[in-house]
Amino acid sequence: MKRLAAAVLLAASSPVMAQLGAAPNSPPPAGIAEGGGAANPRGHYAELDGLPDWGGIWFLQRGAPGGPPPPRPRLKGDYLARYEAWRQAVADNNGVVPRERSNCSPPGMPGIMQLAQYPYEFLFTPGRVTVNQEAWMQTRTIWTDGRRHEEDADPTFHGDAIGHWEGDVLVVDTRAILDTLELSVGMPHSDRLVVTERIRLSPGDPDLLLNTIRYEDPEALAEPFETTLSYRRDRYGRLYEFQCAQNDRNPIDEEGHTQFH
Repeated sequence: MKRLAAAVLLAASSPVMAQLGAAPNSPPPAGIAEGGGAANPRGHYAELDGLPDWGGIWFLQRGAPGGPPPPRPRLKGDYLARYEAWRQAVADNNGVVPRERSNCSPPGMPGIMQLAQYPYEFLFTPGRVTVNQEAWMQTRTIWTDGRRHEEDADPTFHGDAIGHWEGDVLVVDTRAILDTLELSVGMPHSDRLVVTERIRLSPGDPDLLLNTIRYEDPEALAEPFETTLSYRRDRYGRLYEFQCAQNDRNPIDEEGHTQFH
């Protein structure tokens, strides 16, 4: 992909660059003029005072005990068949089924925004919003500097997230999400998944953050799916270190292959 090609080119030219004392110089992203965007924050910090107050850390709120289960996306075609096969495997094996990824592999998008127990932190800097998630010490970057989505972006755990402010609402469009990740537990999606979020403080409670998430995937979903999550503020809380790899214990089979359960 593009990044791999760039890495090969850099490696090939590294002796020359080292001799010249030069560093690679990427062009501005599409939609950003030279000297603008998040890469040039000087002179733009005062603009942050006009953004809403999302200080502190935020905990995902669960539904009421004994209440109905939250709605779930409706899959179709091969994606539905794969999900039903996964559910059957779970039922047949007392809830233990092989995984394609390590237990220490983070959920990525959209799962990163739906983790209970472990809090979130939102950092506003010129041209971007950074979401820190305590679990797996995940960091998600949402660009708000006017750039456009990358053409043929490499799929990643958190995707290519482009945001803008509509008043006090942060609107985020995320695509190029790895199709090996899940919409919800056991639910697959295609590489055409687009996740749109509208994140804002509750009008009636400044310590409640609301995130309305819409999933669109013409290959995997029978119809677009929308849900709203809420997060409760702890003004003076902090995130703690979560180094999963210290406790990653994946069994090895007789042939020396790692198994993920």
